[in-house]
Amino acid sequence: MLLVVEQTRLKVSGRTDAKKKSQFGQFLTPANTASFMAALFPASSGECRLLDAGAGIGSLSSAFLERCVTGSLNFKKIHLKAFELDDSIHDELKQSLSPYIKKCNFSFEVIGSDFIEEAVNAVQFQKHNFTHAILNPPYKKIGSNSSCRLLLREAGIETVNLYSAFVALAVAMAAPGGQIVAIIPRSFCNGPYYRPFRDFILERAAIRHMHLFKSRSKAFKDDDVLQENIIIRLERGGQQGPVTVSTSTDDSFSDLETHEHQFDRIVFPDDSERFIHVPTLAEKSTELSPIIRHALTDLGIKVSTGPVVDFRLKEHLRDMPEPGTVPLLYPGHFCSSATMWPQVGMKKPNAIQRNGETEKWLYPIGFYCVVRRFSSKEEKRRIVAGVVAPDSFDGAVVLAFENHLNLFHENKRGLPQALARGLAVFLNSTIVDDNFRRFSGHTQVNATDLKQMKYPSRAALIELGEWAMQQGELTQTLIDKKLGTLTA
Repeated sequence: MLLVVEQTRLKVSGRTDAKKKSQFGQFLTPANTASFMAALFPASSGECRLLDAGAGIGSLSSAFLERCVTGSLNFKKIHLKAFELDDSIHDELKQSLSPYIKKCNFSFEVIGSDFIEEAVNAVQFQKHNFTHAILNPPYKKIGSNSSCRLLLREAGIETVNLYSAFVALAVAMAAPGGQIVAIIPRSFCNGPYYRPFRDFILERAAIRHMHLFKSRSKAFKDDDVLQENIIIRLERGGQQGPVTVSTSTDDSFSDLETHEHQFDRIVFPDDSERFIHVPTLAEKSTELSPIIRHALTDLGIKVSTGPVVDFRLKEHLRDMPEPGTVPLLYPGHFCSSATMWPQVGMKKPNAIQRNGETEKWLYPIGFYCVVRRFSSKEEKRRIVAGVVAPDSFDGAVVLAFENHLNLFHENKRGLPQALARGLAVFLNSTIVDDNFRRFSGHTQVNATDLKQMKYPSRAALIELGEWAMQQGELTQTLIDKKLGTLTA
């Protein structure tokens, strides 16, 4: 049956244009992923009350029902509520589900009304009765003053995207011990916008399993989805214990690896933001050295997002430097360990006028450590750091940093050269990149993320920078080996 459902998925996905996919925020689940998700549910019996919100053509429910048919989920009775707002695929959804009526004691409802409205109403009337939920919820931002946002607040849910709203509502409607398996973007794991959602989930459910796709482009490759996705299993009201973490490159699961981690390595006890870390290697190989324990405030360093938003200052931008302008730095100006400015033929401007409207965005010339905010979809490193050196700018007295850069500074002034270079070496190490990936599923590195990280002491960073200044070309092997020798 799943083969038939998969053929239907490919047909429906192929005939649906990108605009409609974006409108509904829904991307149909491939069969392999659906089967993997269904396999995460623990063995169960008795009566099953199943929720599939954003059901699409029924790929997830069908995979779940296949397990029931084979007997690994031994339910006496199964009733499914399948919510799907797009009525143009209701026929395909019913065709996927109907054959299971004869194969097991199964019944279903296809509900075309808005899931959030129905679910909020159920939560308000304390209808907590789903024993299982399997979800591939829509991915779409929720406006801060939209009716949807206001509706969710009535259920005590504060969040910024439909996917997290669907998961929160599924948890809220689950019976004690209810199992929820969902495939969702990993963006909820960190950042301030998803903090209320993390609080909501962690206060009501235990995390049992997380699966991460190492490739950002292959979980929904038929739909060209580049968001990094995670599969998560939650247990409503469960007592939190160790968490199983698995990884695979793509939805073939051919290189599946599984490790178990204590929960205090998933959500650090002293982390007020409650970032959710996803270790992708054996624990001992990703553990930071005990000397890496300092906050940026301990070091007297700040990190900020580059203040120049180019489209807002368009009239002041210049392709090349000219009298009255100052250097404007983009990520493209940083190549390996050097700053290449100006760049002829670059699609971005190299300079910005210095005047009353731009003065407040400028930094005094000096040494700065900079980190690109965005990485390309399959770049090996998520954190890419460089150093701004004053001698690269031919007598300039101030600099401008564009919004796609983060910069480390001391109260809006440059750093000592050795400190700037030491910071860059530290941030470019493999162990830092691996640890950053544990909690960040974004394709971007935000200043908030860099503030949350721990660092070696100021003295250790200066020592690292002085060492770097005595080297020739710094290779990854050299950096990683040197980091292992740092002392407090």
